[in-house]
Amino acid sequence: MNNTYISPPATAPPSPELCNSKAHDISADTAIRDTFDFVSSKPVVEAIGDHAPIYAGSVGQQLQESLAQIDIDGCAADGENAFFVADLSEVYRQHLRWMRELPRVVPFYAVKCNPDPYVLRLLAALGCGFDCASNGEINSVLDLGISPSRIIYANPCKAASFVRNAAARNVGLTTFDNADELYKMKRFHPKCKLVVRILTDDSKSVCQLGLKFGAPLDNVPRLLAKAKELDLDVVGVSFHVGSGCYDPDSFRDAVGRARKAFDMGREHGYTFDFLDVGGGYAHDNFEPIASVLRRAIDDYFPDQDFAPGGKLVEGKQNGLRIIGEPGRYYVQRAFALAANIIARRDGKSDEAGEEPVKKTSAGEAEEKPEVMYYQNDGVYGAFNCILFDHQEVHPKVLTLDRKYVYRPEVDAPGCEDVSDLQACSVWGPTCDSIDCVRPMVHLPSGLKVSDWLVYENMGAYTICAASGFNGLRRSEVRYTVGEGHEADMVQSLLSAGAL
Repeated sequence: MNNTYISPPATAPPSPELCNSKAHDISADTAIRDTFDFVSSKPVVEAIGDHAPIYAGSVGQQLQESLAQIDIDGCAADGENAFFVADLSEVYRQHLRWMRELPRVVPFYAVKCNPDPYVLRLLAALGCGFDCASNGEINSVLDLGISPSRIIYANPCKAASFVRNAAARNVGLTTFDNADELYKMKRFHPKCKLVVRILTDDSKSVCQLGLKFGAPLDNVPRLLAKAKELDLDVVGVSFHVGSGCYDPDSFRDAVGRARKAFDMGREHGYTFDFLDVGGGYAHDNFEPIASVLRRAIDDYFPDQDFAPGGKLVEGKQNGLRIIGEPGRYYVQRAFALAANIIARRDGKSDEAGEEPVKKTSAGEAEEKPEVMYYQNDGVYGAFNCILFDHQEVHPKVLTLDRKYVYRPEVDAPGCEDVSDLQACSVWGPTCDSIDCVRPMVHLPSGLKVSDWLVYENMGAYTICAASGFNGLRRSEVRYTVGEGHEADMVQSLLSAGAL
């Protein structure tokens, strides 16, 4: 039997009532693939370096196109590896949203979140700057031809060799929060413009950073006095409310603290003209955060002339340049991950007579997994976000009994008949028992080995921290510019030579 996956034709999409036996069978002869008019046979943007070229079409179409190239029964080792699909038009949409809600704040993308070269190139073409935290991140941005003037080296504690490299590559803006860093800058990069990073309340964020970075306001006068003594140029203030902030008022409090630091700068002979409002932005609550941030800037900096396009107003001493450091905001929703089920086993207890508790109105807590599924990416790979970024991932069914059932607009895991769901756990491929993706989740009972799961919202803090533990390969990425007018815009921006 030929088990190569085939995309359903655009003229006959799967029925809305798909479930189990009603699903559209995609196990068909590969010759049928040539009749599908929505499948991109040629890239629309050529590859950058060792990365894949870029296609056009929806995420669902790209998933199907990728599956159509995989023969589970005959592929070489690693041939059925998990893979990402990246929709670059989602990055473009998020940028338009940012500029609509925060037109005064120039986005400096946090490269650490996802250093994908196509994401960097697209954001550069859109006029973004870049928040880099290491020598490697700086080099990855500059190697794309992006000007060093569009980088802030936003790490208050840098290796001396990294500082020397920043000086050699003309990266002239960085943060600090301690006196030792000032001595380091004086020795290795004395002409660099400095930004004092202050401590803020990050208790309302998923990943708190204040334990490690940020000078308490009480320490700022001493730091500014030392910078003045060393003849270093401090130009402004930065803060970070923590990654994944869920309380908009945290930004107002932080801007208020920044205002105090600005006043301290004036007292020490500095005229600050730069404010970095950091990261912490997410898709779900961006508008409320942007609203609070706009009002806070208006309230605490009412006498400032805002620099158009993020550049200082020529001839004005009080032109204020404001930047932010969004990361997950731009990329989280742009990447989906498809993982293959490589094994399954009975999850029931070995103790005689003990059966899993059936699902009741009391909730999932009373249940035990009936089945354990093993997939070919886990917490040592893309799902490191579970451990390091405190994310909870949500599997959906991509194929069920080798039939394509995925509909991205539906929240359900892949079966509309809830009576056919069963409690299960999902595990990664390594030999470590910590490699658990979901200890409890409900998925259709018809899932089999060689079926595929798909995880949406996998663009933030996933690829960047994946390892090769157990000799397993990192999941690769298939790219699309999306559909319609936005696809045309993204294709044009990525094809342009100048950054």
